[in-house]
Amino acid sequence: MNDHNDKNRNKNTIPEKNAGNEMNVQGKSDKTGKSGISRRTVVKALAGIPVLGLFGHQLLKKRNYDLEKREAVVKKLGLDTMDFPVSDYGTRRHGGDLLRVGIIGYGARGNQLARSLGFMHPDEVKRRHELGDLDEWLEQEYLNVAITGICDVFDMHTENGMAVAQNDIRPGGQDAPKLPVKRYGHYREMLDDKDIDAVIIATPDHHHGQMTVDAAKAGKHIYCEKTVANTEKEMNELYNAVKESGVVYQLGHQITQNVIYQQARELIKRDILGKITLVQTTSNRNTAHGAWIRHLDGQGNPKPGSEQTIDWMQWLGKAPYTPFSIERFYNWTLYFDYATGLIGQLFTHEFDAINQILRLGIPKTVTSSGGTYFWKDGRDMADLLHIVLEYPNRDLTLLYSGSLASSRGRGRVIMGHDASMEIGNNIMINADRNSTQYQEAIQSGLIDPSAPMITYNPGAGQVDAVTSASERYYATRGLTTTTINGRRVDVTHLHLREWINCIRDGGVPSVNVDIAFDEGIACVMAQRAYVEKRVVEWDDVARKIV
Repeated sequence: MNDHNDKNRNKNTIPEKNAGNEMNVQGKSDKTGKSGISRRTVVKALAGIPVLGLFGHQLLKKRNYDLEKREAVVKKLGLDTMDFPVSDYGTRRHGGDLLRVGIIGYGARGNQLARSLGFMHPDEVKRRHELGDLDEWLEQEYLNVAITGICDVFDMHTENGMAVAQNDIRPGGQDAPKLPVKRYGHYREMLDDKDIDAVIIATPDHHHGQMTVDAAKAGKHIYCEKTVANTEKEMNELYNAVKESGVVYQLGHQITQNVIYQQARELIKRDILGKITLVQTTSNRNTAHGAWIRHLDGQGNPKPGSEQTIDWMQWLGKAPYTPFSIERFYNWTLYFDYATGLIGQLFTHEFDAINQILRLGIPKTVTSSGGTYFWKDGRDMADLLHIVLEYPNRDLTLLYSGSLASSRGRGRVIMGHDASMEIGNNIMINADRNSTQYQEAIQSGLIDPSAPMITYNPGAGQVDAVTSASERYYATRGLTTTTINGRRVDVTHLHLREWINCIRDGGVPSVNVDIAFDEGIACVMAQRAYVEKRVVEWDDVARKIV
């Protein structure tokens, strides 16, 4: 195990800003600065130019031609004057009072959120150290928080959370504060405790609405995992409670912290795509785990008169009563009593990704279609789902297609009259061969529509390893890590960091209650359209679904 000094190595060394972040424009890459283009705006080019020869003078001639062409494309697109946002990550020290956080729901996601806050189970620390996979976590910023409360209906989860919260190893080489960690039998006991400043809600979806309302009324700052809430009634109650309380609310959509989406937003502001009328986004999985057939732990026992380890009635909450089912306890996402299926689990990510870039808000109308075509296991949720969201005020349609029976990647594409932008763990922009804006440049050969006109790769030259199909899926969607100042950083950590900074310093989080309300209503519309087999409409005056 590394000693204290080992954990602090390189902590005071700040890498060169944007090292490794590459903006590519047609032509070949040049890192010497000869083109006079800012490193933060341009880097490596993709060739659409034939090779001129094999001899030295011919290669030199081609290189010069490529550089000249690249500079011409950059000026044509207006990128020579473009500055992308620069993060202060790695330079900030989180002072002030210690923030005391309680976690409600300590399953798999609760554990991930604790890790992103800077807390890890001793056994996991040891395992990662032995595998040489601990440094990235140790190099996270220290956020000056303490987990001082754990609440879960399953004893095994609670005990795991207590062990994590009490571990004294912290990122940034910081010493852990010696505060007691309380175990709460019910989440309202945590909300009544004056020693809790903020809560993280990582329960099944059917609890999100009521818990958020109760936390807001108790004056606790709130970080809540998606989805926002499952019904229109809950959405309105949640929105009003948060607005009236003044607490800082952040919805758990970490994708906004990925620099890819920040750069995409800046590029679109420059009107590089022209008029955007169609956005297509997808999600694709083809495994049992990816279809929410999860491991069932035999330790769960809700029966009265025996050693009870799961409080089933508390887990059910306001959901319809059913006898205890370990299958429902673990695989709750499959049933509409607790969740909205693909809409709440995967479409939410896609909606947020596009909404962060285009700020679409609530659609005017929504239609949904699909069904359970592959996983014939009694589930309510569709395993094939299509959603059409219409924005007539924007002259735009958002199409979503999700499949749990095919892992073929189909991308996330914003389509404009002049160019299209494909976004995953990088950005590629291709000019449209019939573009009005680029017609002259295409005809002159300056822009080749058969090759990417622009690419952006924040992790260029860096190998990112993933060990499972699920991890690979989330990585390719930009949901796990991003690259800042040449280093790989967990985006959930960045999202929690933003929430904490807003609590301490003021400001509005990127997925605040207004953004969350728009997404939540869009998802409720999609669910009602699917269940009721009709087109649903948003009445913006009455602020209700009709």
